[in-house]
Amino acid sequence: MAYDHLEIEARWQRYWDEHGTFRATRRSGRPKRYVLDMFPYPSGVGLHVGHPEGYTATDIMARAWRMRGYDVLHPMGWDAFGLPAEQHAIETGQHPAGTTANNIATFKRQLKMLGFSYDWSREIDTTDPGYVRWTQWIFLQLFRRGLAYQATVPVNWCPALGTVLANEEVVDGKSERGGHPVYRTPLRQWMLKITAYADRLAEDLALVDWPEGTLTAQRRWIGRSEGAEIVFTVAPDDHQPGGDEVRVFTTRPDTLFGATFMVLAPEHPLVARLTAPDRKAAVDSYVYQTRRETEIERLSTEREKTGVPIGADAINPVNGERVPIWIADYVLASYGTGAIMAVPAHDERDFEFARKFGLPIRRVVAAPGTPDDAPMDDAYAAHTEGEILVNSGRFSGTSADEGGRKIVEWLASQDKARPTVTYRVRDWLISRQRPWGTPIPVIYCDRDGIVPVPEEQLPVLLPDDFVYGAKGENPLLNHPEFLNVTCPRCGEPARRETDTMDTFVDSSWYWYRYLSPHTNDAPIDKPLVERWCPVDQCTGGAEHAVMHLLYSRFFTKAMRDIGLIHEDEPFRRLFNQGQILGSDGERMSKSRGNVQDPDALVGRYGADTIRLFLMFMGPWDQGGPWSPTGIGGVFRFLNRVWTLALDPHGQEPGDPASGQLPEGEDESSARRAIRATAHRTLKVVSGDYTGFRFNTMVAHLMELANTLFRYRGTVVAGDPEWDEAIRLMLLMLAPAAPHITEELWSRRLAEAGEDWSSIHSEEWPMVDETAAAADTREVPVQVNGKLRDRVVVPAGIGEIELEQVILARDRIHAALGGREPDRVIHASGGRLVNIVVR
Repeated sequence: MAYDHLEIEARWQRYWDEHGTFRATRRSGRPKRYVLDMFPYPSGVGLHVGHPEGYTATDIMARAWRMRGYDVLHPMGWDAFGLPAEQHAIETGQHPAGTTANNIATFKRQLKMLGFSYDWSREIDTTDPGYVRWTQWIFLQLFRRGLAYQATVPVNWCPALGTVLANEEVVDGKSERGGHPVYRTPLRQWMLKITAYADRLAEDLALVDWPEGTLTAQRRWIGRSEGAEIVFTVAPDDHQPGGDEVRVFTTRPDTLFGATFMVLAPEHPLVARLTAPDRKAAVDSYVYQTRRETEIERLSTEREKTGVPIGADAINPVNGERVPIWIADYVLASYGTGAIMAVPAHDERDFEFARKFGLPIRRVVAAPGTPDDAPMDDAYAAHTEGEILVNSGRFSGTSADEGGRKIVEWLASQDKARPTVTYRVRDWLISRQRPWGTPIPVIYCDRDGIVPVPEEQLPVLLPDDFVYGAKGENPLLNHPEFLNVTCPRCGEPARRETDTMDTFVDSSWYWYRYLSPHTNDAPIDKPLVERWCPVDQCTGGAEHAVMHLLYSRFFTKAMRDIGLIHEDEPFRRLFNQGQILGSDGERMSKSRGNVQDPDALVGRYGADTIRLFLMFMGPWDQGGPWSPTGIGGVFRFLNRVWTLALDPHGQEPGDPASGQLPEGEDESSARRAIRATAHRTLKVVSGDYTGFRFNTMVAHLMELANTLFRYRGTVVAGDPEWDEAIRLMLLMLAPAAPHITEELWSRRLAEAGEDWSSIHSEEWPMVDETAAAADTREVPVQVNGKLRDRVVVPAGIGEIELEQVILARDRIHAALGGREPDRVIHASGGRLVNIVVR
């Protein structure tokens, strides 16, 4: 009986689609699971084999939870706006709407080809007018609450692409896409006030079950720091009168007496005014150079420190010392106050900078017993118990913690300090100077200023006939029908905003829209949110550890405050799948020529084989280079399952059983062994599914099939114990290999004269603990590492008795060839025996 995977898989996919098998419904009294894939950007090349790894894992979870009695929502949609489609449009002259629609069709066909159990009735597309309308509506609610505003900020501007880029889109001063030069430039931009939620974003991480690495990345990005704001005063000199205040934030006020210089960010507004005339050329050159660097590059600890003095001094408020003011790129205008007091003795960056430029290094905090004048080969940045202040005036000898508090209190009495909490996170810049995105729904009027588009006029849609012209120019600026409008307030001529939103805005609320994708009177259906949310399991790449997840958390909290939803966090549990690389160890891409086409693989082996192989390659959260080694073994395994289920009495050349029971077994012990193996496998596989150990799940099912194959064609094949084992094997395999199990289940029901029902609506089987704890166990036996036999023995047999049983076996006699064993190794707690002979 041949296993025709192409015919079987296509037939069942049609059936599931036509009958809405996986449409999600909420039933009274049932537990629920909302299983979410971070929705994909539909690129032009379609899926490569690395994409389905995460999707396969979540599909297995969804199917397994359905079988355990949960109502499961498992939707899919498309993050369809974005720069790649726009660049393709510029290069080919095609409108991005057409290419994006074609790409979505390709992605959807491939996802269906792989048998994913998505509820396609909930499909969304961020370019759809309905989705655009409600994204714009949410923006307007944020605008009315002061959470959306305009500000002039330094940005990564790429003239060739004509848009602002995120830090992650810039590599070595050039755009990741196209390799074009990028400059730091101040521009008027739309911002979302994510800093208003900094406290809640930090504190509510305690509410979620996420990988520790992701939690750490979120905490670092939010960067909550408790400390003090200190006021330094600019000293007068020949070219300026002084008196300007420079405020710095520090978490270590105990080190103030060790501040020997000050560093401003090159963008700091005081730089131009304080720079001495003879330093202007050097300072201007350095500022220009810094514009070519991203914040990620500037904060790198591996880069050599650079900087220039501006020819002005500041006065340290604790001791009245004049300290030189420098600018350096490792200080950012967007973090803290854009200025730092440099304490090289107790900060590694400052120490490296001071060493390079010959600036003073003064120890002011010391561990007990450390001489005040002890040489310093490195910064002493530790904060340990028992530290005291030294070289700190009247505070010397005080414990570091107490001294820091007293210094702040003393300066606060002079209005030169105050306790402060600050955050590393900055407000979210969402403006993009390109058309392929959600239009920002505001109008500029000479009389009324910024005017929100009335809600009844939403959505503001992109014209379908805009044409890309000169490189770097937003074509919406040259589209009078889009650009020129009437002010909704005064009726005078006005101009529409031509910036569009960062695509992260679209992807910050899509899981709520899945609940009611066709609702016209609200962005979401609140009763459905209360029934389905929060998301129970979210899966996506680790590269989203900060930006997407942080923005999604911000949107969730803002939407709660607006009254749309009831929860504080969007994703209760998060898993990151590993990345499948090309066989060359590089990220899969068409340009590198290392892409593995899933269409070709499915055509040759079938979707079930590809699904199982992706899970069998290793722990699915680790990833690694693609290698086809082993895929043939998975294909043979499924063919073996097919044979076992449909032809238990068949005999083929090479079958290990050859119609005879394994040596040492009778019919009774064979039936017990089959049932025990099946229920022990069920017990461990149930745990594998719960723990998302899909690689070991596949391995255990392979072991079960191998065990059953030894009894094929024997007198016990087809007995009730055999049929139970086959039934359990199909149920255990169903979430991972849905097509072959559906086919085999239907055939067995038909053969038994039972009414048909989908295997995917069956209940997960219960373990018979008595059978699983049977009084026998199977022990594989190797000779010099090569498998030669398997022996079923009492569960509590000792090592000596086990060796006697093994050495009496005919197969072992033949393998030893008259030689005496040198060693007998009992491995894996007695689960395997290896006989070593010379």
